[in-house]
Amino acid sequence: MAKIVIIGDILETNQQMLADHELLFLERGTKPEILRDTLKGVEAMIIPLSEKIDAAIIEAADSLKIIANIGAGFDNIDIEAAKQAGIVVTNTPAVSTAATADLTFGLLLDVARRISEGDRLLRTSPESFTGWATTYFLGTSLSGKTLGIIGLGKIGQAVAKRAKAFGMKIIYSGHHPKPAAEKFAAEFVSQETLIASSDFITIHAAYSEKLKHLFDEKAFAAMKNTAFLINAARGPIIEEAALLKALKNKEIAGVALDVFEFEPKLSKQFKEFENVVLTPHIGNADTETRYQMTAMAIENVKAVLHGKEAENAVY
Repeated sequence: MAKIVIIGDILETNQQMLADHELLFLERGTKPEILRDTLKGVEAMIIPLSEKIDAAIIEAADSLKIIANIGAGFDNIDIEAAKQAGIVVTNTPAVSTAATADLTFGLLLDVARRISEGDRLLRTSPESFTGWATTYFLGTSLSGKTLGIIGLGKIGQAVAKRAKAFGMKIIYSGHHPKPAAEKFAAEFVSQETLIASSDFITIHAAYSEKLKHLFDEKAFAAMKNTAFLINAARGPIIEEAALLKALKNKEIAGVALDVFEFEPKLSKQFKEFENVVLTPHIGNADTETRYQMTAMAIENVKAVLHGKEAENAVY
């Protein structure tokens, strides 16, 4: 019976998949020194992508064979340290594509049509609503507008599919043109062209340090002042200080964020703007997807514990 540490909660149906193992649950954000002591004799870890696993933690794990990340990303784990220790690191790619695309497009619709803003208005000042009026609470239509997609991978393509159904023109940027773009009549352009010419921009590129502060003061100045930015990828891609300045100076029309530069900390200044939609990193947070993601992590663990190769090893 292998000993497995699980950080955070998982669904009961997922727990049942590990009924023949000894499970030890730790809270998210457990102090590193406690985690290091807990890992003695542990053969597997299942963790959320928000949990940082550094070299010191890996060094303290004397029996660890696998770190199974629940999430497509894995920049929360010191991959080099794990590799040197002979520990397999896995992720859960692809299964969250549809859910993340749904949330992204939901944010896009929300900020364009002022849905959350309208909800706040009716909850806090219902007396201000006096009935339908021609110019009351006008938003922005999607049909005929240009959507710029940064990173036309699986999630980017899923967003493009949804955008096409709304009659949007699609452009995208990335390392190179993608054959799949033909399905959406999407045009490959430079990142600079995309930022300057899009009415809506969504971000789906895999995160790396090169993408940190891709959206800075220069980028916001280059955007149309009628354009909206939606980010459900990684928080540090947007420099929040520059974003807040752009909102204050009305350099852009609005922003919708599911991720934040200093997550889980959130700038209090966001509350000053009605044209800001915020969600608490719920891109793939539907029951079906989270079950599938956790099940994939568990299958990776089972494979390694039985001396087999993990299907989703990241190196």
